[in-house]
Order: sequence, then C-alpha cells, then structure tokens
Amino acid sequence: MRLADVIAQVEAWYPPHRAEDWDAVGLVCGDPEADVRRILLAVDPVLAVADEAAETHADLVITHHPLYLRGTNSVAATTPKGRVVHRLLTNGCALYTAHTNADAPAGGVSESMGLALGLQHLWPLDADASDPLDKIVVFTPVSAAEALREQLADAGAGHIGDYDHASFSAQGVGRFRPLPGADPAIGAVGALESVEEERVEVIAPRRLRGLLLDVIRAAHPYEEPAYDVYELAALPRNDSGSGRIGHLPEEITLREFAERVRDALPGTAHGVRVSGDPERRVREVALCGGSGDFLLDRARREGADVYVTSDLRHHPASELREHPDAPALVDVAHWAAEWTWLPVLRDRLVVAVGDTVEVHVSTTNTDPWTFRV
Repeated sequence: MRLADVIAQVEAWYPPHRAEDWDAVGLVCGDPEADVRRILLAVDPVLAVADEAAETHADLVITHHPLYLRGTNSVAATTPKGRVVHRLLTNGCALYTAHTNADAPAGGVSESMGLALGLQHLWPLDADASDPLDKIVVFTPVSAAEALREQLADAGAGHIGDYDHASFSAQGVGRFRPLPGADPAIGAVGALESVEEERVEVIAPRRLRGLLLDVIRAAHPYEEPAYDVYELAALPRNDSGSGRIGHLPEEITLREFAERVRDALPGTAHGVRVSGDPERRVREVALCGGSGDFLLDRARREGADVYVTSDLRHHPASELREHPDAPALVDVAHWAAEWTWLPVLRDRLVVAVGDTVEVHVSTTNTDPWTFRV
C-alpha cells in the first residue's frame, strides 16, 4: 500500500482535527507516495525504536507520542530527535504520530486500556458532545416530494450512523392565498388555495444548514417554500470522550484488582501504586490512559470504586482521598498504560490492509524509568 493510503485509514479512525490545539500529530517524515510493506507500532519515537525499525526493515513507524511536540527549526543529527529522523530516513522508514486524537475515540487509548483490564460495558468517563445537528422540515406538494428528498440527500442530509437517505414523511393539507405581486405555481392571486402536501423531515449537520436551505429554495416548486429548522440538543456520545468507565465481571478486592492491573500491563520499574484499603471491594472501574488526574473528580462523581491512570501527583491525589466517597487510586506507568493501544491498533490495521502489509508491535520498552531501589 502507499503510505498515503495507510495514513488515510488511520486518520479515519483517529481524525487529526480531534487533537488538542497544542498537539502535533500526523506525518513527521516520509514520502506519502512511498510503498509500505511493514509497519512497526510503538509508544515513543526514540532512537531505540528507530533502531528496531531499521533492524526489522519497517517502512513506517506509527507512534503515540509526537517527536517534535513544540516544533523545531532543525532536524540535524546533532540532537536526539534529529538522530531519530536521520536513522529512519536513512533506512527508508516514515514516521507518523497519533496522539491526543487517538485518546478519546472508540478503539483509542483509554478504551484499549479498559479492554486490557477486562472491563465490561465501557462508556466514556467524560463523553464528547455529538456534532451539532439540525432537523429540517419542509412542506412540499406530494408530486415534488421524492425529487426534493433526493436533492437533500445528495447535499448531505439524512446521514444517520451507517445509513443515508434517511427521512420521514407525513401527508396533510397546505393552505395559502397568493397576494398581489405573487407568481404562484399553484392557484391564483387573491384566491384561497388548498393543496395535498407532504411534510419531509431530515437530520443534517448544522454546518450544512445554509447549503440545504439553498437546495430547498432551488428545488421547491413554490415561489415561497415553507420550512422549519430545529436545532437539536447536543447529546453525549457513547463512543468517544476522555477516559472510560466500566465494571468487572464480579466484585473483587482492591488488592486483587491491583494484581489484575499488574498482570494486564507490560512490566515496568514503576510498577503499580495503590491508594486505598487493600480489602476494599471494587467493581465499578474508571480509568484514563496516560496522565489522567484531570478526571479525578469526575471519577468520584460517577461513583467509581477505583480509578486507574498515570502520573498522579501528591496534592490532587491527597485532596481526593479526603472525600468520603472517593474511589481508590491505582497509578501505573504512563508508557505501560498507553502501550495497551498498540495491539488494538495492530488488529485494526491487519483487518484493514489484509495480507498486503505486515504489522508488528514494538518489543522495545521505552519507559524512561529503568529501576528502583
């Protein structure tokens, strides 16, 4: 496959516009027209991963963390990051990053971590709002309804999930009287008219409102078409958002849960730190892949028994634990938590690219902490 085709597939799952404003995602180096036969997946774009890519003859490395998060004016091999770029390009390998745009979606980092821990019925801990939608209602003579529905669908209305051309219709009677200066398509000036009409309803992204109203005015047989525009409430999405919350198949002790976390994640010098009574019973589990102390209060409000994340700081953790309804806390290595996304991404890519491309998860442990005493 072309590199551009692989990137298009990854970005369909993890759209770049979903990344935070401060983030740097996308293609770091490489030719979009180059062929890709072998992909290596890793958390960090460090020299050890670049060496592994060279040794395994990878054509593309996809990492979670960006290489140049704050930008640069040089990729010279005189710096660690510059050496990564040179090692990859010298060996014909591209680098692509999906960071905060891969955290929240279905199949992203937090959901992958929840699946690795064996949680059921996963739901976003802090769900994203759905994209703004309108419901547009237009009243038209029955004879013109089908053509109007088709033109609205062609302009982007009526897409719901995996369906298009979705609409609703009901018939009734429309009444009007053309006034002097009107040029009615039906009836005469000054005469009250009744017409068998159809009410056509469609759902559409709010950004298409102007286009769809232009379509109605152009396609409608009436000089003055009647229509309504309703702004729909932005409901929380069930497949995208920060963190995840779910439950274990059965209630266990906090100690047993911590052991489950230890066994599910790759080993690190950091290990698994726990705050709470080891005999506390837990079932409802909240989590966030990567640094998640911004969701501490959310986990408490959602009634989680335990919250799993990385990089917990002393003061936020201590303040949370003062609440009588606070969840227990489990702090794991940042690298280990986000590593759980790599097998999920591998499986998705294998299905998408078939036998044309090999996909491998890096065997290099890039956690920066190497031992503890």
